[in-house]
Amino acid sequence: MSKQPKSTALYPHPFSKAYWRDAVAEMKDTKMLVFAALMIALRVALKLVAIPLAPNLKINTAFLANALGAMVFGPVMAAASAVVSDVLGVIITGETYFPPFVLTEIAGSVIFALFLYRAKLTPTRVMLSRFCICFFVNIVLQTPIMMLYYQLMMGGKSYVLTIPQILKNLFMFPIESVVLTLFLSVIQPITYRMKLTYSADHALTFAKKQIIMLVVLFVFGTGCVVGYLTYHYQHTSLTRGYTAEETVEMNHKMDGIIEQKNGKEDDLTVSVIEGAYKEFLGREVTYTVAYYAVDPEFAKTAEAEELWGLKKTKASKHEALTRLGTAEILVNEKTDEILDYSYVPAE
Repeated sequence: MSKQPKSTALYPHPFSKAYWRDAVAEMKDTKMLVFAALMIALRVALKLVAIPLAPNLKINTAFLANALGAMVFGPVMAAASAVVSDVLGVIITGETYFPPFVLTEIAGSVIFALFLYRAKLTPTRVMLSRFCICFFVNIVLQTPIMMLYYQLMMGGKSYVLTIPQILKNLFMFPIESVVLTLFLSVIQPITYRMKLTYSADHALTFAKKQIIMLVVLFVFGTGCVVGYLTYHYQHTSLTRGYTAEETVEMNHKMDGIIEQKNGKEDDLTVSVIEGAYKEFLGREVTYTVAYYAVDPEFAKTAEAEELWGLKKTKASKHEALTRLGTAEILVNEKTDEILDYSYVPAE
């Protein structure tokens, strides 16, 4: 009995029996299995590679391999590949495995396949696929999973999805959409020649209107990133990134400024930075510094030196410290010039 030729049909949407029949059939195709193995390896490797845009903001390149694989072999094999790549990624990185996380991997892979597999690709399809992942997977699905993770794996701590996390996902959508569209526009003709995809109409060869749309999206995405970074710098203290050594160094530095400005030196005092904020792309840093008196008896002990390594909360609760006042110090980060200084004694 002769083998029935493989279907090369394209579908306007995934809501048909024929679409899913072809997707299941990919699991029996040796060429697709080999390609899936290659995509799994590439996806795991790219999880360690990211394109940095700014502090706490980067493009994780693994989604490119995920989208390519889903476009070629469809939702059924994409779901299986997501499970394998998730497990392999955990083994390689040595992280603690939390099984529900695989649901986000599966959902992201399947969404890519529903939009890209056996379809005439357009920038609109690509962008919608990325938006659905950014919103429905990274926000809607991942939030309850993270809540469960914190309850079971983090000692019952509560997890709250913050506004910056939501905005960050939505802000990254236009930029990642542009990157993905450009990537698939290059790779789709290659997959067609290799008989991995079946659309001869390479719709991702941009027309003038599509190029304008991508430029607008890129500008919008860039504006969103600037907005996110402005919010990030205004609400995130630089002290969060200090090492233990940097905390000691900066507390000593602020103490010297306070003593110089107040016109007196005292060995029985210690300063603790409570916040350090700078504007996005600015050079000026505003430090809020608590100025404490140290108990004379405690100052004689070996533990006294550890006071310089304290941060806001621990310092405020330390029994050997008595708050004397609070200083606001504006410093030019590049020149170390003190631009403004104020001191309010404690009541």
